[in-house]
Amino acid sequence: MTDWTDSLPEAARLFLENRRLDEVECIISDLPGIARGKAVPASKFARQKYFHLPDSIFFQTITGDWGEAADEREGFIERDMILKPDMSTATAAPWTGDWTLQVIHDAFDRKDRPVPYAPRNVLKQVCALYEAEGWTPVVAPEMEFFLVARNIDPAKNIEPMLGRSGRPAAARQAYSMTAVDEFGPVIDDIYDFAEAQGFEIDGITQEGGAGQLEINLLHGDPVKLADEVFYFKRLIREAALRHDCFATFMAKPIADEPGSAMHMHHSVLDRSTGKNIFTGPAGGETDAFFHFIGGLQKYMPAAIAVLAPYVNSYRRYVKDHAAPINLEWGRDNRTTGIRIPLSGPDSRRVENRLAGMDCNPYLGIAVSLACGYLGMMNEVRPSKQFKGDAYEGDGDIPRTLGQALDLFAEADDLHKVLGPEFARVYSIVKATEYEEFLQVISPWEREHLLLNV
Repeated sequence: MTDWTDSLPEAARLFLENRRLDEVECIISDLPGIARGKAVPASKFARQKYFHLPDSIFFQTITGDWGEAADEREGFIERDMILKPDMSTATAAPWTGDWTLQVIHDAFDRKDRPVPYAPRNVLKQVCALYEAEGWTPVVAPEMEFFLVARNIDPAKNIEPMLGRSGRPAAARQAYSMTAVDEFGPVIDDIYDFAEAQGFEIDGITQEGGAGQLEINLLHGDPVKLADEVFYFKRLIREAALRHDCFATFMAKPIADEPGSAMHMHHSVLDRSTGKNIFTGPAGGETDAFFHFIGGLQKYMPAAIAVLAPYVNSYRRYVKDHAAPINLEWGRDNRTTGIRIPLSGPDSRRVENRLAGMDCNPYLGIAVSLACGYLGMMNEVRPSKQFKGDAYEGDGDIPRTLGQALDLFAEADDLHKVLGPEFARVYSIVKATEYEEFLQVISPWEREHLLLNV
């Protein structure tokens, strides 16, 4: 093995033990969270310190069209970025036919400044603001997704996959071990791939939807956890394809089933003591704890455009369908948008239940942390704790992507934390995408309007 492979993370070294590395995939997340990059022979990767991709990868919509988000002074010239590997992210690509590693890269301009609209850089910037205050943010994401039958015709409804029994996956059997067993071969591959990549899964459960599963990850550093979610999305898709089904992270893939969320558990540590700042010396809840909740309540409406980034995202926010429609907070209450889980004083945390699984994990975690940060810095007091069924109230979050983008465009406080240049590029690209959607005539319109209006 060459010198550079000796310093790889342990899981990557174990994966390559007594094997010859063939290829390295140099990747970076774009705005939707798609892995962009290049695959290079291992011998070439050993010699290169960086590689180039055009900055236009961040101006592209989910459909492949382009937002007019380039620097107005230069125009759309697709200037090359300098992409440098973060070798701590090197991990196996165990589904490939040869011995391949993946390495996440960070984006810089030619003056060695972080590209401000690269999602991983956005999250790093938010974390740096916490660190400047002597704080260490901690997150624990939960990933929900559906295993569905292969769907190659967009005009057809998405259907649950056939389970091991040969019957379509059953709905409304949350936490059923029998339901988990139905997907055993896929889950086995997910575990195997995760082990090869060095990822520790905290648990897999059947959720309330037909073919819907949830994977919980252990709490830790926000950038590291976002990297893992980014990797996991690809890992899970590859495991599903091995068994003639699709894994989808759409917020609402099936009309009559619950949507898929990326719930985020947040806590904050004092860097000097390692103590949870949400808990006081006597074990009680601190001002920082309440201010974090207040920040989520105050700034989340404008952040929804990042947490729910597509038109489909808003179909998840349906009353009594396991997704919040409000910004209330409550203790051990899954009807509220902000939940305080049962925990001891040391592990006191705040759960943000608003984010969809379709959001970019770097940006979703970044904007959630940004709301909590602003709450603590501005000493925002939350509303009174909610008790009871929060679905009985009116919703207080945007119901369409257009409304959410309007709120985000005016959110100067959020822009300062996330970066004004990111906010500018994101707003332009998402507005372009929304305009594309508005040009599409849906089956509902043809069915009900063609002959009736």
